[in-house]
Order: sequence, then C-alpha cells, then structure tokens
Amino acid sequence: MVQFVINAVMVVVSGVFAWAVHRFLDFDAGLAAIGAAILFLAALQIRGGRARKRQMLELEADLEDLRAANGGLRSALEETKRKVADATLAIAKKSDAQERKTAGELQLMEGLLRDLSSATAMRTLSHPGPRAIDSFGADDSQRTLTDPAMLEIIRRALEENRVDLYLQPVVGLPQRKLKFYEALSRLRSEDGAVIMPAQYIRIAAPAGLMSVVDNLLLFRCVQVVRRMSQKQRAVGVFCNISGQTLCDAEFFPQFLDFMHHHRDLAGQIVFEFSQSALLKAGVREEANLRYLAGLGFRLSMDQVTRLDFDLSRARRLGFQFLKLRADVLLSGMKQAHAAVAAEDLKDLLARNGLSLIVERVEDEKTVVQLLEYNIELGQGYLFGEPRAVRDIAEVNDPRAPAAPQAATVLAPGLARRLAG
Repeated sequence: MVQFVINAVMVVVSGVFAWAVHRFLDFDAGLAAIGAAILFLAALQIRGGRARKRQMLELEADLEDLRAANGGLRSALEETKRKVADATLAIAKKSDAQERKTAGELQLMEGLLRDLSSATAMRTLSHPGPRAIDSFGADDSQRTLTDPAMLEIIRRALEENRVDLYLQPVVGLPQRKLKFYEALSRLRSEDGAVIMPAQYIRIAAPAGLMSVVDNLLLFRCVQVVRRMSQKQRAVGVFCNISGQTLCDAEFFPQFLDFMHHHRDLAGQIVFEFSQSALLKAGVREEANLRYLAGLGFRLSMDQVTRLDFDLSRARRLGFQFLKLRADVLLSGMKQAHAAVAAEDLKDLLARNGLSLIVERVEDEKTVVQLLEYNIELGQGYLFGEPRAVRDIAEVNDPRAPAAPQAATVLAPGLARRLAG
C-alpha cells in the first residue's frame, strides 16, 4: 500500500511537471510528456538505489549477527569440550586415587599379616594338635579343647583372615519381600570347621579380640553394600557391633573415622548393638552413638530381654530399630517387664521412633500370630537361614574370591592384640 501511494505521488508530480513545462515554458506537449516520463524513471532509479542500499545494510547487519552467533556457539562448544575434558580427568583421577587406596590397603594388610605371622612364630603358646582342631566343630559335650587352645585357634583364624560373612534376610510381612540382610560373622579353623559366635565370643571377649572380629565384619559389610550398590540393589545390611567394641577407647574412634569417610553408605548400613551394651553405655559411648547417628547411619537394638527401658533415651541416641524374639512377644511379655500388651507394643515403639523387627520366626503358626499384631518385619529360619556371602547370588561376583582381603585393614592396636 505504501509503495502504491509513493508511485502515485511520483506520477502526479511528473504530470504536474509536464503540464507546467507545456503551460508556462511553451514546450511541445509531446516533449513535455517525454520529460515527465524521464523524471518519473529517474525518481524510480533513485528510490530503487536507496532501497537496495538499505537492503545491503540490513544484510550486512544480519551477517554480523550471524558471525556473532557463530562465535558464541564456537565459544560454547569450546567451553563444553573443556568441561567434558575436566570431568573426564576428574573421573580418571578419582578412579586412580581409589585404585591407589585399594592397593595401599592391600599392601598394608599384607605387611600386617606378615608381622602377625612373625609374632605368632615367636609366641610360646603351644598349638593344638590336629585331633583337637578336628573336634572343635563337634557338639559341646564332645569338645576336648582347652580355653588356651581355643584362643590360639581364634587368633590364627583372625590373623589369617578366616572370618566369613553370613547374611540372613529380614523380610516384610505379609508379602515376605526382602527388606534387609543381617550380617553375621563366622570363623573358620585351619581344617575348615566353622566356629560359631557362641563358641568364640566367650573366649575372644576377655582377650580383647571382639574389636578385631568387628573390624573384619565391618569391612565385609562395606564390601557387600558397595557390591549391591553397583548392581542397583537398595537393600540395607544390619552390621553387629559388640558391646566390647563400643567401649573400646582405642578402636571405636578409628571406627567412627572410617565410617565418616564412608558416610555415603549411611542409607544402607544399620549398626546393631545389644541392649546390654546400650544399658551400660556411659557418656563417652553415648557421644559415639550420637556421632554415628549424626553421620546418617541408623542404629538397631537387639538381644532385648527387658522392655521397661528408657525409650526416649534410645531415640535420642539415634536408634530406629528394635529386634525382639518371637517367643518374648507372644508369650514372654510379662517376664520382659513390658508396660503394654503384645498387640500394643508395635505402636508404642513407633511413637518413639522405633520400628519393631520380630526375630527367630521358625514356623507358619508364629507368622499368623504376628500378623494379628500387625507386625511388618520378621526374621528367622522360616524366611531364610544365614548363608555365606559366596552363596548369595545377588551380591556375589563369581569372578571375585569368596573372602576378599584387599579392603581389610587392621588398626595397629588391634594387630598388637592378635600378636598377644
């Protein structure tokens, strides 16, 4: 529309020019018309030239914008390449650091084991004969080992890293879906006989060796949890820590420092302490428990024999689970000094931030009774017996050894205890 108006004005101006030339200058009408046409064409050329110049300027501006945008894209691409290179380098450095750490731990472990072997060779404690060792796995009534002989077998099992990790499932009821594992430790004698906790704790605890057992169990738990994380299995593991270890002024601070560096596992490791250990805990032990909970690790109480303890204290210390034997819940509440009936215990604990896990569930009749009390977590041989980690397909890497040693590092003080 604008172009039409401009052209119309130019025609009118040319016509006025032709009329004025013919009228006032007495030019021939034909010549005046030719002059007007020439004027009109000249105006069109001038106008077209200006339009082309304006278009050129606009094109140059667009080209400049494109050059700037291209430069920005090139800079962004270079920045992206730099960030990718930095991230790749950081990942490589982290991987190298982890490999160096693992290699260093392995070298340290090998050195400690060599030192312990030398110390063992220098001790005067006599070693039991093969017949005595063979009888270690037999029934208590048939055992012939003396306490010093059993202590020596325990020492040698720890020195030679013959501490196996067993896992027992903790399931959700009524579906019986796997929720957690409980980690249990077993020692092995030289001939492969399994030494149960009931057999070795009585001897290991007075000798100050339970911290060594817990140390090895802890590393096994960390290995298993990391392996499960790689397989994207978000299953928590209950790791038992003895009362002797909790009170161990030399080992427990190192234990806390180790867990501080592995606090990324807080959502998957639950540390379990006996009720007697909690009841005996002093100011220092309570501070250690709070620190552990402060790192994000959940705490569990097991071996519960009395239900009249201070629930609020347990909550303040960071306890979130309580394990109770099925027979206590179903028929022993009075003997356990419970203030509520069995059917109300779960709700009482929940109000104090504790989840109830009923353990030692051995038959279907017990499950039916537990469901009547709305129990949601159960553990026992009915749901699965403890199995060695090398037999658990979900967490075992068939290419890895059954009892890996690379990440197992004993604190120097614990190594001295083994040396006797």
